[in-house]
Amino acid sequence: MIELTKQPIFFDRNQVYRVYKGGYLYGEFIGEPQEDGNFPEEWIASTVHAANNSESGPLDGLSIIEGTDITLKELGEKFTKEMYGNRTELGVLVKYLDSAIRLPLQAHPDVAYSQKYFNSEHGKTEMWLILDTREDASICFGFKDKLTKEEFSELVERSKDEKQIMEDYINKVPVKVGEVYLVPAKSVHAIGAGCFMLEVQEPTDFTISPEYWCGDYILNAHEMYMGLSKDVALDCFDFSVCGEESINIAKKTPQIKSENENAKCESLISNEDTPYFSVNRYQVKKEVTLTDGTAIYIVTSGAGSITGENYNRELKKGDYFFLPYHAKNKFKVIAKNDLDDLELIECLPPEVK
Repeated sequence: MIELTKQPIFFDRNQVYRVYKGGYLYGEFIGEPQEDGNFPEEWIASTVHAANNSESGPLDGLSIIEGTDITLKELGEKFTKEMYGNRTELGVLVKYLDSAIRLPLQAHPDVAYSQKYFNSEHGKTEMWLILDTREDASICFGFKDKLTKEEFSELVERSKDEKQIMEDYINKVPVKVGEVYLVPAKSVHAIGAGCFMLEVQEPTDFTISPEYWCGDYILNAHEMYMGLSKDVALDCFDFSVCGEESINIAKKTPQIKSENENAKCESLISNEDTPYFSVNRYQVKKEVTLTDGTAIYIVTSGAGSITGENYNRELKKGDYFFLPYHAKNKFKVIAKNDLDDLELIECLPPEVK
């Protein structure tokens, strides 16, 4: 079992049930035709249980290592130093997410709220990298105007009979492929229809969704408030995030970190943006050495291979793997040819303090 910690770790498919519909663009992206349905997310190298109040089972959300029945969570707990170095856990969750409809208005807890109400040391700040879109794709972020908690509470109740009322009170923002957004904990937001994205976040599945409808599905109390009272749940929202300028909080511009004949590296989200994770994008012209262990890598375009001592594996768009801490500096990703760069996204957990 310890041999698994010495090389890149690949996984079985790990699609997760959600109450919203999507998945068609995800299927196209990974080369497996797929209809829109209730499995619109794939959780990538996940050590996090999905908060589904369903019959999905005890492994729901957890990634299973390819060719085994071992979860990444189990391997990390058994060989923590080899997998995570000085960390005690992976500390980040990555997803493919494809929305065919607008998701319910929502917010995620910060660490203090999670500690108080969910007995967790993690909130749910997240970032989105737009990978593909359908017609009129958009996101929602920030209230249009400042609301009080009491005014918002009234809107929640009205949403039971007025299904789209929340759209009148939140900023709608068209999105394009390649754009990057950071969604701080407690910020009101909703992923709009037509977005296929890579989502990187703190490692929880905590969501407060105080809107009764998700498409034609009506949310139950647990799906809206996660077992909390409505009054406590609405404290998860930061009502100061409002106005047209609020999108400036979310939208980020990639910054070039390095560039040479082998590859260009851009920072999409840095530790200055958030302390909870960082995300880099490599345009691999020839090759790049993977110098960061405890890292998740996703191929978002192009093709190539990953090589190391007595190791070689082909890579294509949609593939992903986890690189253990003890495997850093021992493997290279090589582009198939210099006419079609391989794009590689690197997702890193918080820095060790």
